[in-house]
This record gives sequence, C-alpha cells and structure tokens, in this order.
Amino acid sequence: MAIYRLPPLSPTPSRTQPPMAPSSIIIIGSGVFGLSTAHELSHRPAFTTTTITLLDAHPFPTPHASSIDSSRIIRADYSDPLYAALAAEAQHHWRCADIGVGGVYTESGLVLVGDDCEYVAKSMRNVVALFGVEKIQPLSDAAAIRRACGTGGVTGASGYVNRVSGWADAEAGMRRLRARVEESGRVRFVVGEVVGLLGGGDGDGGVVEGVVLKDGTEMRAELTVLAAGAWSPGLVDLGGRAVPTGQVVGYVDLTEEEQRRYEGMPVILNFTTGLFVLPPRGRVLKVARHALGYTSACGPVTGRGIPQEGEEALRAAVAEMVPALAGRGLDRTRLCWYTDTPTGDFLVCHHPQRRGLFVCTGGSGHAYKFLPVLGREVVDVLEGVEGARFGERWRWRERVREVVTGDGSRGGAGQVVLEEAWGAASDGV
Repeated sequence: MAIYRLPPLSPTPSRTQPPMAPSSIIIIGSGVFGLSTAHELSHRPAFTTTTITLLDAHPFPTPHASSIDSSRIIRADYSDPLYAALAAEAQHHWRCADIGVGGVYTESGLVLVGDDCEYVAKSMRNVVALFGVEKIQPLSDAAAIRRACGTGGVTGASGYVNRVSGWADAEAGMRRLRARVEESGRVRFVVGEVVGLLGGGDGDGGVVEGVVLKDGTEMRAELTVLAAGAWSPGLVDLGGRAVPTGQVVGYVDLTEEEQRRYEGMPVILNFTTGLFVLPPRGRVLKVARHALGYTSACGPVTGRGIPQEGEEALRAAVAEMVPALAGRGLDRTRLCWYTDTPTGDFLVCHHPQRRGLFVCTGGSGHAYKFLPVLGREVVDVLEGVEGARFGERWRWRERVREVVTGDGSRGGAGQVVLEEAWGAASDGV
C-alpha cells in the first residue's frame, strides 16, 4: 500500500504537494471548518480511498459551536478585496444552490455604517466593484440611515446600504451541509471528546498519529485536522496565533404583529460600536456585538450569562436601531466564542513542527458566510495546490503574546477579562 508522505518539519510551514492522499484522516470538530473540510474531502477525487472520520465532543448540532445559532450575516462587504471576492462567490451559492434555498438564506440587504470608519469606506469600494453602483446606496447623514433601516432607528454617522447582502439561518445551513456529507457515505461520524493528540508533544515536535478521547480510547490516522474552533488552543499550543474571545449575543421575543412589522428590515451593522441587529424570524430578534470581546484564562466558558456591561450594550443597540422595542428586556443571552487571530485571517496550514497535524481554525468571527466554498480553499492548502489563493494569508505566523484582531472590523471598547467583567457586576460597579 502506498504511504502518504508527511510534509517535512521546518521553521516555516511548507506547502509541499504530497504524492498521494493519506489513507486516513481524523477531523476534530464538526463546526464550519470541520464540516466544510469533510464535505470537500468526501467529493475530491484525490481522496477517494481515504478513510475520513469527523469527531465532535457533542452530538450534532453541538450546542456550543459558534455556527449553531439563529442567524449569521452573509455579506461580501469586506475592506479586503480577497475576502470580498470569496464572499461574493459564497453568496452565489447561498442564493442559488441547495444550501441556501427554501428560506435558509434571506437577501434582506445590509445597512453598514460607522463614525468616519475607514473599514466601511473600503468595503463600499469593493462591493461597488463586485456588484455595480446600482446595488449600493451611499448614506451620508442620519436621515438617509433612518430611511434605509426602515425601523425608525438610526445608528452611525454615515455608510451605505448593500441590497445584495443578507443573512442565513445558521443552524439550518449547517444541517443542510451535514446532510450532504452524510449522503456521500464517505465520512464516519463519531461522538467523543478529544483530550490529547497521539505522538510527540508541543515542545519536541514529532509525528501526530491520531487522538486520545476522554474515555481513554485511541484513534489513529495518518493526518489529523484540528478544527475545534475556540477549543483548539486547549489541544495544541498555538502560541497566541489563535485565541478564544467571547462575544455577547442576545435575543428578544416578539409578538406576531412585531414579527410582521420588522421581518422585512435589513441587517443593521455599526462597525464603530460593533453592535448589530438582524431581522427577526420565528418571532425572535437577534442583537449582538462584533468587538474585541472577553478573554478567559480558562478558555471558552459556557453555561453562564453574559456580563452586565454586555447586556446593557445590547439593550442600548436595540433601543437605537429598533426604537419601538426600547426598554424591552433580553429574553435570552449567551457568549459566542470566536477564535481570533491578530490579522483576522484564518489559521489553515500544516503545523511546522508536528507532522501529521493540519491546523484549521481562527475563524475570527467571520467564517460562517464562506460555508459553501470554505472547504475547497482549505483542502487546496492541505494538498499544497500550486497557487492556492489563501496559502499565504492563512499561514503559520510568528508567535504572539497578546491577540488583538487588527483587521479594522472590531468596534466598541478594548478587550476585557471575562472573570473581571463578571466580578464588576457582583461588586455593583
């Protein structure tokens, strides 16, 4: 039997093309990265004889994944032309292919604003180039923003409305892709919590030969793909190249009349504050913040409410963007755990010191929209395809002591330690 040749150890990641696919692959995590990678592997001819196993600590849909939620923004509105182009391609699939039809994707439009925000200005130039000036309407003052929002609310000083952006039912999109993977018959799904990797440790390199589960079970594979999202740094020392940050999310229950009133509204996103509101579905309005977030030495913390500061910010966003709902309490809240990188680029590459390990994480709060096309780009990097579009952007970078995502998309105040934020609330601050 032919053997997969592991990429060589080197100070920097290599994109050497292996002569053939590995005989077996384990993917840790069934979120956006893991599921889209499994889908691509199951359909790419080079991996026809590869045994593919998708592992997750919880039955699908896992309750803690950032991809399992009521909604996610689907936009090509990026200040970076490369991501804007890929997002526009993904949007085509959301609009026309099986993954988005039947109400999974809604093209509601997007009001993108800020206070003299450079990201917004660059983003507008990119979407005009992609879709044409007739699809994009500049918003130069409060009155124009209020008309575009259609809720009576106004936020930000200026911006634009993009009529060809929208949002997707996040969990429904994941279920659609999961069904396609299951239909392939190529992927084995296993529920089990990974607590370690088989093979050499972080410090001494070596070859990763699979995973160890919490119950002591060892599962072996020629290639292990780490796609555990915010839980990835707990399994491999990523050296600050990707770290978990908690982002606040809240939900407001509506009446039937309120649902009818607001279901046609656009997504409203203020890049200066980081706060945004999505159109309601099923009588639930979602409000959230795309910011530098909360950090915790304990890693992702689940099962506890959001800090008081975060709840107050969400309620203020609802009052500003949908004034008729001002004073309404949040019926549910949660922390959505991003996996942030310093530049906002994903971390997708062969580990340079641990052969047999492929890192596939660092979504930085904007990976979901690429669900229909992400797996293709990931596997191009995995295979070392010459000219892979994101091979350089998603590379293994220098070790980082403190991650503050600097792509210009994060609004609001600076990063806060989660436990300190909770403590401030208990102290009455």
